[in-house]
Amino acid sequence: MVTTIEQEGNNLIARLSGRLDTAAAVQTAQDVKPLMEAEDKVIILDCTNLDYISSSGLRIFLSIRKEAATHRSKVIVRSINNDIRQVFMMTGFISLFEIQ
Repeated sequence: MVTTIEQEGNNLIARLSGRLDTAAAVQTAQDVKPLMEAEDKVIILDCTNLDYISSSGLRIFLSIRKEAATHRSKVIVRSINNDIRQVFMMTGFISLFEIQ
């Protein structure tokens, strides 16, 4: 699992690549800490290259959303594949996040 974060204007873009499973979740949680501290930003979770997400990965997404709300930031999930879309639909995440 590889996570890179870039700033483009008022947007913070986290590009997630690989499998966000239980084994990768600890490192990924550390990698996304800057997103949780961002004030008044649009946080984009770019999932173009994300192949899989486990419940541990979903918890990270929820943590980002929760912290973003306390810092007046907005979270957008971009480019999820059909398998991840199914997970989002089954867990109700589809209604928690703006999906592009």
